[in-house]
Amino acid sequence: MLALGGAAATLALSGPAIAQETVKIAFIDPLSGGGAPTGEAGLRHFQYMAEVLNARQKQFRFEVLAYDNKVNPQETLIAAQKGIDAGARVLVQGNGSSAAAALTDFVAKHNERNPNRQVIYINYSAVDPSLTNEKCNYWHFRFDANSDIKMEALTNFMRTRPEIKKVYLINQDYSFGQSVRAQARAMLKAKRPDIEIVGDEVTPLQKVNDFAPYITKIKASGADSVITGNWAQDFNLLLKAAAEAGLQATFYTYYAGGTGGPSVVRQTGLAHRVFEVSQGGANTGDAATQDFEAAFRARTAIGSTYPRVFNAMNALLTAMQEAGSSEARKVAPKLERARLKPHTGSDGYVRPDDHQYFQTMFVSSFGPMEPGMRFDEEGTGWGWKMVGRVETQDTLVPTTCRMDRPS
Repeated sequence: MLALGGAAATLALSGPAIAQETVKIAFIDPLSGGGAPTGEAGLRHFQYMAEVLNARQKQFRFEVLAYDNKVNPQETLIAAQKGIDAGARVLVQGNGSSAAAALTDFVAKHNERNPNRQVIYINYSAVDPSLTNEKCNYWHFRFDANSDIKMEALTNFMRTRPEIKKVYLINQDYSFGQSVRAQARAMLKAKRPDIEIVGDEVTPLQKVNDFAPYITKIKASGADSVITGNWAQDFNLLLKAAAEAGLQATFYTYYAGGTGGPSVVRQTGLAHRVFEVSQGGANTGDAATQDFEAAFRARTAIGSTYPRVFNAMNALLTAMQEAGSSEARKVAPKLERARLKPHTGSDGYVRPDDHQYFQTMFVSSFGPMEPGMRFDEEGTGWGWKMVGRVETQDTLVPTTCRMDRPS
């Protein structure tokens, strides 16, 4: 069983020197269009962790190959095949659950047909619950909390805020956005039946260039709060329109911390009125974690928006070390029983039943820097402050996965 001490821990090898093996990782995410800044940030996280892990040990040398999928399922499959043809045996993808659904199906079929070229799929950000339920796949491992887990944590926090009376839902029109809106309705009804849902909108994924008409409707509804799972351009343009219209609503989000998000939140002037549920921010961790953050920022010129990438890469390396191989059929049995202290938080582990990683979750608010806060975001002078915490054991959700395991 894997055991890691966090992203900043030193991973050492023992025993006689052995030949170094190159492990190619195909990074498949948007590198053009509205999702490009988000995809580029993810790529920097994986490239940085490849550098860190290559410096820590000499058994495996990680190399990251980048492919643009344009948040398109078909482009995702083309990129996956290109990566495999280039020698990649690990595929990583995160932004867009529709792309993730296509990729996990592709990987299952590819591995069945190509037993000597099998691959592992590391999902670092696609959070549609179906990916670890009815669409679960032995070769797929998700290191982000699924959207139900995130909504559970977010609505548990919202339940304690009596000032919330009217909520507006605005989400992207694909599987993830539909999951967010459905669970928001269900969980608010169970936890705060007094809250009125005064609007429920979906918008085409990364295709809306002006959210002003939607903001007009939110203002007209009298909503005091907005719940959104929007990410990348769809979040940034939503908040930009809110700032320009002077909308004085509180936002409860999944991805306000994504690239460009903090800058547009700062423009709204809504100090500590934009909340994000996540695996923790730059100011959340202990001294070692914050030192790691400082090194990451110095090397990449961005803040860490994907701490789960650190978890995934550490787990992947340790699984390979324990297996003594990078072959998917040898690594997967080790990875599915990974236990590791997450980059931020107290405990984390992969559940073998569905390959979902569970970890401590946090709710943070964004506002002016305060004593004890070390990092601001995007030069705004504002930073993330933890206001709620959910321990790992309280994030567990059931699964309907009936995993087809290779014989």
